[in-house]
Amino acid sequence: MISDPRWRLSERPSIQARHYLASTNHYLATAAAVRILDAGGNATDAGVAAGMCINVLMPDLTSFGGVAPIMAYDRGRNKLKTISGLGHWSEKMVLAEYRQRWHDTIPTGAPRSIVPAAADSWITALSEFGSMTFGDVAAPAIELCEAGFPVYASLNRNIGIGLAEIERSPSTAQIFLDDGAPVQVGSVLRQTDLARTLKRLVAAEQAAAGTREDGLRAAHDEFYGGDIAEAIVEFVSSHDGLLTMRDLSEFHVQVEDPPTVSYRGIDVYMCGPWCQGPVVGQTLNILEGFDLDSMVHNSADYLHLISQSLNLAFADRECYYGDPLFVDVPMAELLSKDYAQRQRARIKMTEAFREMPSGGLHLNRDEAPSVSPMSQPARLEADTSYVCIVDQQGNAFSATPSDGIGTSPVIPGLGLVCSGRGIQSWLEPGHPSCVQAGKRPRLTPNPAMAFRDGQLLMPFGTPGGDVQPQAMVQAFVNLVDFGMEVQQAIEQPRIATYNYPGSGWPHRYAPARLKVEARISADIAEDLSGRGHQIEFWPRWSRIAGNVCAIVVDAENGVLNGGADARAEAYAQGW
Repeated sequence: MISDPRWRLSERPSIQARHYLASTNHYLATAAAVRILDAGGNATDAGVAAGMCINVLMPDLTSFGGVAPIMAYDRGRNKLKTISGLGHWSEKMVLAEYRQRWHDTIPTGAPRSIVPAAADSWITALSEFGSMTFGDVAAPAIELCEAGFPVYASLNRNIGIGLAEIERSPSTAQIFLDDGAPVQVGSVLRQTDLARTLKRLVAAEQAAAGTREDGLRAAHDEFYGGDIAEAIVEFVSSHDGLLTMRDLSEFHVQVEDPPTVSYRGIDVYMCGPWCQGPVVGQTLNILEGFDLDSMVHNSADYLHLISQSLNLAFADRECYYGDPLFVDVPMAELLSKDYAQRQRARIKMTEAFREMPSGGLHLNRDEAPSVSPMSQPARLEADTSYVCIVDQQGNAFSATPSDGIGTSPVIPGLGLVCSGRGIQSWLEPGHPSCVQAGKRPRLTPNPAMAFRDGQLLMPFGTPGGDVQPQAMVQAFVNLVDFGMEVQQAIEQPRIATYNYPGSGWPHRYAPARLKVEARISADIAEDLSGRGHQIEFWPRWSRIAGNVCAIVVDAENGVLNGGADARAEAYAQGW
């Protein structure tokens, strides 16, 4: 696509730089990343600093006690890994007892708590890919906790949405309510308990004799084996949750090779089936067999094709994805080109799937997956954030931290929540993501990266629950097939299918529902409706449609191009 300077391509320009670039879901976290890069830190140092700042700046969406899946790349060592950043159910979990105790539900609060993983994820990233100490990269977050930051509109709004839940937790209300009302826009929010928690980890690191690695290990042990761990376990246990000291003391995130697919010569790496990351790869595999660039962008045919490809991938997510430490997930077949070809043949351009299709490996079965539609969508729960960095050496970092105060109450004295990600488990025996002792829920956050000819092309990701892989695929295809610059690709109007059980309890399912941003014309929506899609409009710009950030590397010219979604507080900055 040729840029015409007479026409504005996007609400903001793509940010271009030669040395480094950071793009995150909050402008102050982006600024913190730049401070670390200017101080000599690499992409992971800057990414962890930005991620911990996100934990402070976006407490409605993330927490230092939540989840933080990461993908990191070290160019010099040609090392690319995922860091799960996801905790597991307690060793005390017994499914039958849990179902009886909670009447076949996963309730709010501590009963949905799993082992907090973000702290270990940040520390592990520093150990595996970083160059700085925990104290170095935690400094901006501690400063934001102690000096405070101005409350912005969406934080105020999300606190208001969750007001009833917050009021039931005095420790949460003490921080985020002012005379019973959400902290006001423009007021300064301080989180002194969280500052003390972070400073305790810094002090443990500084007291450790030996190498940087010894210090990082001491910081980890301070969180997972000392008074902090005891406070977490005591709070969760006293509020009807399940957690033991051994759950925390023996916990470590998983460091793994990421699964990958090739799309038009570009290698796309995603997180494993402990999250929904492979939906991105499966969808791209299906789309690769279609000549997308010959289609009119965001036409009815194009949007129908995108949605139906996603439908097939989400059906496989429902049927097969789960913690691979407990479930045999057939990833090699699900990500194969032969399988994508078989799936592609199931798409009818004139007719939408009226309900979730069967999993592709079950095509010889007559029965469809056992799911029931629920007529009303679940109440919107605030979900997740994102950060990506590329440094001057070509290293990259991509992370999707999550689990804010809408998922669990703040633990008194610590200023953080204990991950409520248990909400993304199932209670049905036989489901690949059914609750089990030591097992991880199937996570929605799923950072990604793309490479071309062995060279880094792009880290990318977004918040948005089940919309995450949908927004990621649409932005990626806008770049690759339609030649858009990164900011333009991110800002294009989006759609999202809901023709599957949602990841969060109670796993609501809306057959054939397709949500579209209102910038997509009524004529196109009418055409889609005629094919069987149940159309529901979002506003013209909807945060629910995702908040994508990405950095595209122009290796030929040595230029970094950063984009940050105008749907929210995301910003990119570079030098």
